[in-house]
Amino acid sequence: MSAGAAPSGTESAAVMSPMLQRLAAERATGALMRDRGTLYLADGQVVHAESPATPGIDVLLTTGGALRHERWWDAVAQAGAGRRVGRYLVDGGHLPGGALELCHLGALYDAAFFALSPSRTPARFRYGVSHWIGPVRPVAVGAVQRETLRRRELLDRIWPEGLTDTAPLARTAHTAEGPVPARQRLVLELVDGVRTASDIAQVLGRSAFHTLVDLSRLAAAGLVGTVHPQERVTAAAARPSFPEVTADPDVALLRRLRDALEAL
Repeated sequence: MSAGAAPSGTESAAVMSPMLQRLAAERATGALMRDRGTLYLADGQVVHAESPATPGIDVLLTTGGALRHERWWDAVAQAGAGRRVGRYLVDGGHLPGGALELCHLGALYDAAFFALSPSRTPARFRYGVSHWIGPVRPVAVGAVQRETLRRRELLDRIWPEGLTDTAPLARTAHTAEGPVPARQRLVLELVDGVRTASDIAQVLGRSAFHTLVDLSRLAAAGLVGTVHPQERVTAAAARPSFPEVTADPDVALLRRLRDALEAL
């Protein structure tokens, strides 16, 4: 996560990703691939974003109850190859257009925050690549960069020492001075010395950034901290493991289909 306050103004946005600025000026279409995620562009605007650090739009839609799991995978199977999954859901009456747009924007900004994090690895751009979700609502590159900077600065204000979404987190020996808000309490209950911030977001089906905000507030209250390497081994050994069980034998097949569609 951020190691310090980011620069402000238009100059900071240019520093964040010169390549992204250039692609926007070119009105390029394709996929900008970075260490922590991928931004999909169409005519120089961001139309989708994905990051392994964040729950995907499918998780946000299905965990929130807006859509059933089987309906989502049916849409991927039926409309993924044509890159019109979003339109298929809306036109078929399976999902209100407003719900899709809000969830899509949430997933886009969430993933962009991590995809645009500082990196020493050069970014790559593949021209002509489009995402199978299809057109929903494009966002200007400037808006995405400004929101990313705003989020970094917010986290720095809450907890200047910073947390990381890649390190396991553990509860401290401190007790809360007052009642912990319900939203933060749900997050705190999943802090076990093994899970990372991204893991917790996946379990809850929530924005990874907003999960980091909750964890930063808990850290500022002295209730949460990152786990040192020696502690990780002990926590992992103590944590029970359970086999993954699914009631739907076709889920694995549908996931393979999704991966194939993404490869296309």
